[in-house]
Amino acid sequence: MNSAAVSIVRADPAFASLRRSLDVYYGDPARDAAMDALYARFVRAGELAFDIGSHVGDRIGSFRRLGARVVALEPQPLCAAAVRSIYAGDSAVTLMEAACGAEPGRLALQINSANPTVSTASADFIRAADGAGGWEGQVWDQAIEVPCTTLDALVAQHGAPAFAKIDVEGFEDTVLAGLSRPLPRLSFEFTTIQRDVALRCLDRLASLGPYGFDIALGESQVLSFNTWMAKADMAAHIAALPHAANSGDVYCVLQS
Repeated sequence: MNSAAVSIVRADPAFASLRRSLDVYYGDPARDAAMDALYARFVRAGELAFDIGSHVGDRIGSFRRLGARVVALEPQPLCAAAVRSIYAGDSAVTLMEAACGAEPGRLALQINSANPTVSTASADFIRAADGAGGWEGQVWDQAIEVPCTTLDALVAQHGAPAFAKIDVEGFEDTVLAGLSRPLPRLSFEFTTIQRDVALRCLDRLASLGPYGFDIALGESQVLSFNTWMAKADMAAHIAALPHAANSGDVYCVLQS
């Protein structure tokens, strides 16, 4: 990652709507160190990582600090332009301006221009956020059509990743529907307004192979249990979380 490039993007009025994300996700050494320590458990130097839903690319930065190659997907044109600028000249980063889903083609992406981090391809996500505590004032005010690929297609084109991070605002189960073979390690985001999506993700992964699961709440970058739980136990844990937990990531490791 080029820190000078991040500063240039921050200062560019064209990226004004991403300023909050750039401030949150770049320039915090303690957060970077915690993220690197977490991802070092899943991906090593020379291995391949998929970043599905890159937003402004902070996870790309972590994977690159660990020495991994990265294939990143980001369908929002402004976010993709920011990622392209920040990682310009890094031949180990491949950016695709596309969504990921159950089948290749095109899909409608709903843009939250005031808070692009929660732009989504899921109408159910928008309905779940309507009136929910902590989601007040969120407005999806634009819709664009974007190309869509699948995890299977990415694997066929780039090879199987050592780790795949999936963060696509309520579309995670649809992304996993486009995967027909188990990946060794991956994570998917969940929210407490759509626990059903997380449960479908757990079911899908269990249908592909014998996975164990752990969880990191919010942006803590810390696994809650440090043991690989069975699907039923993780499902029960997610169901019991308070609404205020809001979101996090479920980490999934194929058990030998």
